[in-house]
Amino acid sequence: MTKIPCVFDAYGTLFDVAASARQAADEPGQEALARTWQPLAADWRTKQLEYTWLRAVTGDHADFWQVTQDGLDWAMERHGLSAPELRARLLALYRELAAYPEVPKMLRALKAAGHPCAILSNGSPGMLADAVASAGVGDLLDAVLSVEDVGVFKPARVVYDMVGARFGTAPGDVLFVSSNGWDVCCGAAYGFRTAWVNRSGLPLDRLPGRPDHVIPDLTAIPEIAA
Repeated sequence: MTKIPCVFDAYGTLFDVAASARQAADEPGQEALARTWQPLAADWRTKQLEYTWLRAVTGDHADFWQVTQDGLDWAMERHGLSAPELRARLLALYRELAAYPEVPKMLRALKAAGHPCAILSNGSPGMLADAVASAGVGDLLDAVLSVEDVGVFKPARVVYDMVGARFGTAPGDVLFVSSNGWDVCCGAAYGFRTAWVNRSGLPLDRLPGRPDHVIPDLTAIPEIAA
């Protein structure tokens, strides 16, 4: 019998979105960034997401790479950082974000148990290809689905529709995993089985759907999917 597909958000779920700023801050000559990398990384991520939601509402779509650059520009200005070389370095590192430590073992366990595995992400195809290659997990994924195929960001329902189109499954026959509370709640409302990777111990978003599982990292996903 075919096992249920396990579908993962990418940024913040499989890949550590703070890794770019953290790594750059440790490099020689980056003392100014070292003093402020944590709030900069947080602001970068917040603006990146806000811009996806606003563009989805207005219909003014741009790919995730553009949104990522726009979010960084806002965050750098807020924190008084303007060096073009720093901007270029942060963006280069974002193309090769580290996966969270448990990711390879977790994906191998799912594949060994017969579960198809996929990414469903706001990321543009080029960004996702770079991240997957950098993390060395390409052979563990059956599909990498980008919103660029439908031209609107999550949580638009047409994005979640991509999973059924790819795997021929009803929503209730898919385990959807995200670290974004809004994403997992919207996925639950769509009908997915869901797991929220709540690494920071955040409150649940006040949205119609509720996750079936709340976990601190991805270690338990093979057991949840079984």
